[in-house]
Amino acid sequence: MVQDSCEHEGEGNASRTDLRGRISRRRVLGSSAAFGAITIAGCLGNGDDDGNGDDDGTGDDDGNGNGNGNGEADGGQVAIISSDAGFGDNAFNDNALAGLEEAAEDFGLEVTQVEETETAQFAARQEDLAAEGAYDLIVMVGYQHWEGLAENAEQYPDQYWMLINDHVEGAENVSGWIEMNNEMSFLAGVAAATLTQEDIQHGDSSTDPDESVVGFAGGEDIDLINAFEQSYIEGVEWIDDSIDVLTGYGGSFSDVEALNEVASSQFDDGADIVWHAAAAAGAGAFSAAQDNDRFALGVDTDQSVGDEQYADVILGSAIKALNEATYMVTEAVVEDNWEDVSGEQNLSIENEGIDFIVGQEFVGELPDSLDENIEAARQAFIDDEIELTCGPTGC
Repeated sequence: MVQDSCEHEGEGNASRTDLRGRISRRRVLGSSAAFGAITIAGCLGNGDDDGNGDDDGTGDDDGNGNGNGNGEADGGQVAIISSDAGFGDNAFNDNALAGLEEAAEDFGLEVTQVEETETAQFAARQEDLAAEGAYDLIVMVGYQHWEGLAENAEQYPDQYWMLINDHVEGAENVSGWIEMNNEMSFLAGVAAATLTQEDIQHGDSSTDPDESVVGFAGGEDIDLINAFEQSYIEGVEWIDDSIDVLTGYGGSFSDVEALNEVASSQFDDGADIVWHAAAAAGAGAFSAAQDNDRFALGVDTDQSVGDEQYADVILGSAIKALNEATYMVTEAVVEDNWEDVSGEQNLSIENEGIDFIVGQEFVGELPDSLDENIEAARQAFIDDEIELTCGPTGC
């Protein structure tokens, strides 16, 4: 599906890779409702098509999910290919897209969305877009794009690429962003462990501090999400290793019902807070929390806003500023400063690209112990006092 709209660890070398001060509640909203199907005439390119991403505005759509717009743009086009979870996940696909939407508004660009949920087609979608020669930047969401990109980045050396959750060693035309998902998951564990020991009541939901049991509900049972699980457990244990952590997988990033069953089972077994790492399927954990008068934590974005119908049970969300990263890379292209973002970059606690924020209905209502423990964990990472079993993309 294509929509034209407008809007391993490492040390990043970009001048704006340091995201201190840029992350905010407004900037990490994950709601797909914010994305309009509007095209703004672009001005990034010089109006001619020389194969380096400057389009002449004669866009077409071949019906295979590869369009370069509706012909209204004079230049300045960027494209984004989803992960297998697809857009509308209120998580990292939408978060990445939000940065492009904001850049499009600020710099007068045209954004093309390519939703590809079959990982076997990722390389082909990349090549289709690059072969058009129309896009100043092509963004790929998810490490599963790596294999295809390793070849396509070499095949199309004049094309600028951005890869989220991995990088391509030695490819100067690729800006590869490693999200420190392990750090984000650890913060979620710290929050869950802190709050399960507190007496929290909101609406019909409450915790049971005498039991102190929390849950983790993953999407697909793969290395990436296994790393989320293990890092979450280590965050819980950092607070109190006597807290029980229940874990399970729904088997999908889109099957809401399957994840609801996993979370419901954990609530039945005593959990009063469940954190999910399941993209769009995560709504199942939120609905299970409502049904069982318990609570949940969001992932990637402030899901109390993106999934506002569940705001009454979302105590907070562990977040990453992917939108800041996609904005930053787009800006580098606009300003002809690609060297600032080329190569391996990262989103970490240290550069404030990873954080935990309180849900919108709970601001000012949660115990001080949450802020204290989250801040202590942040500082411990900055001081290199925490060593995690798993890396950001696997164990």
